[in-house]
Amino acid sequence: MGAPRRGSMGFYPRVRAKSIRVTVKSWPKISLTTPKLLGFVGYKAFMCSVLLLDSYEKSPTYGKEVVKACTVIEVPPLFIAGIKLYGNRYGRLVNLTTIFTEKIPEKISKYYKFKNKKPINVDSLKNHIAEVRVIACTQPYLTTIGRKKPEIFEIKVGGEPVKALEYAQSILGKEVKIDDVFNEGEYIDIIGITKGKGFQGVVKRFGVKILPRWHKHRKGYRKVGSIGPIEPTLMRFVPRAGQMGFHKRTIYNKKIILLGKDPSIINKKGGIPHYGIIKNSFILLLGSVMGPPKRVIFLRAPIKPPKHARSYKLIQIIK
Repeated sequence: MGAPRRGSMGFYPRVRAKSIRVTVKSWPKISLTTPKLLGFVGYKAFMCSVLLLDSYEKSPTYGKEVVKACTVIEVPPLFIAGIKLYGNRYGRLVNLTTIFTEKIPEKISKYYKFKNKKPINVDSLKNHIAEVRVIACTQPYLTTIGRKKPEIFEIKVGGEPVKALEYAQSILGKEVKIDDVFNEGEYIDIIGITKGKGFQGVVKRFGVKILPRWHKHRKGYRKVGSIGPIEPTLMRFVPRAGQMGFHKRTIYNKKIILLGKDPSIINKKGGIPHYGIIKNSFILLLGSVMGPPKRVIFLRAPIKPPKHARSYKLIQIIK
């Protein structure tokens, strides 16, 4: 029996991401009675162990204490700098107009210039709105990661278009906190850029078996035997050396264990290694998150939530 083909073609092409700031292409289609943002942005801090009480009845560890690995993400408030309205034309979204606020903090206007080109009558566009999004700016200067330039994201507002527009107008020029978007115990999707590992060979990149190091392996033993026949030339299914890491990836259904407002319960004496001191609110996610410390992480409402939600009760955070 032969070994299975190494590497998943679902992740091709394996090239470097264009930017650390990700672009969200899909949003969940959910009906909300009260409109709210469907995403938020944070910075990965570190991983830790957490003592939890398993309260899922169908779990083999039901009623017992379990130790799980969790990730801490600092989530400073987002500044809403503008509103973007989209219409539907032949099944595609078309930009109707963009509205910017007049009061923008100096630390944001230093890098970005937001200005309305002409007066806009929003009431005349209400019947043509298909989707409402806000232009949100991160505030990294509120953290200790050493970054000054904010990142800009388009975040969709969930709910009916007219109500979503009213909600977007109410938060325009203001700050939005993580409590206004997500709650404890919910599932969210994580979108980010993985760690960069540079140019790697087929053994590390695809897990190709190392050939025996004896008896005339003069052409190398950390390589594939053949990259294809004479015709049709090269085969794209054969593992090849190339860029590894720094790819855009999405992790579905990460559970929020804790929405923390007091950073003192998570900070370490002398600061967190490779990150610093957490000064803002934070979230505790079950499991690992892609990227190194200080990496920008986008948090999105679940696009395909699980059918059976597991429940845990936090007992202790093991620093």
